[in-house]
Amino acid sequence: MTSLGRDHGGRDHGGGIDAALAQYGGTRAEWLDLSTGINPLPYPVGEVSSEAWSALPDRSAQEALIRAARDFWQVPDGVSVLAAPGASALIARLPGLHAPGVVHIPGPTYNEHAASFRAHGWQVIEERHTEQPVQARVIVHPNNPTGQFYGAEDLGATLTVIDESFCDVAPERSLLRHATVPGVIVLKSFGKFWGLAGLRLGFAIGTPGDLERLAEMQGPWAVSGPALEIGTRALCDSAWARETRVRLNEEAARLDALMWRAGAEAVGGCALFRLYRVRSATQWQTRLAERRILGRVFPYAEDLIRLGLPGPDGWARLEAAL
Repeated sequence: MTSLGRDHGGRDHGGGIDAALAQYGGTRAEWLDLSTGINPLPYPVGEVSSEAWSALPDRSAQEALIRAARDFWQVPDGVSVLAAPGASALIARLPGLHAPGVVHIPGPTYNEHAASFRAHGWQVIEERHTEQPVQARVIVHPNNPTGQFYGAEDLGATLTVIDESFCDVAPERSLLRHATVPGVIVLKSFGKFWGLAGLRLGFAIGTPGDLERLAEMQGPWAVSGPALEIGTRALCDSAWARETRVRLNEEAARLDALMWRAGAEAVGGCALFRLYRVRSATQWQTRLAERRILGRVFPYAEDLIRLGLPGPDGWARLEAAL
């Protein structure tokens, strides 16, 4: 089977519907995409003002978003918050904060971090553990795809990036309190938990000196007017967030039970995606794809498949396919 889920740079990702269409046919609307960890029931965005579309984003809208982000994530005093057009935009710039050296990125994990550091001239170590001195470390918390959480003992490099793109399902596990230390930068993604990946909104949280440099790198008006407005509204909706965490955990347990009955063993993940050990991940992906359901497999592990949560209309389709 041809690998599905590669981006235009050749890196392995979820969300490869175009490749699935080319290989298995159908229309995009006919496919159930379980290859990503995006909430299948996104935040209801509501109406967006005409000014958000037609005018350059103003300072008051940007400040409102930052206030909402500070309140939602309980950002400590003295720590800054920077909004960006997606966490990926921040990942691409973070290695430029320091002169190239050695960075430790425990793998397997989200591969854009290693790609960005290499593009900036860094030497990347991807083993789980290393005794080699490093100038930077990146931890994905919880890790994608294993779901592993880290602790304070895993920090400590001059530049430490904590990617919490999936941590809003378990806010009590956040390491954001460590962002008071210069060189520690926490990333937050809006696309996963709120299910609005197309909005392209992400955040960096860290000391003012670090974030001022990042802000200079990305330039003015980085976040669109609609993203500012919708992001502020969503971050202020704490009731939706609480209810969503409960639902996601219930549905993750439901998916585990369904996959167990089909012969798969749950070995990791979080409430937005689950990781399973199977006899042949390629065969599982093929079987699902033939029924126009896209799962995620990995080039480094033939026995692992990752599935996101189906929406309300997808459960019966997935059960029938299994």
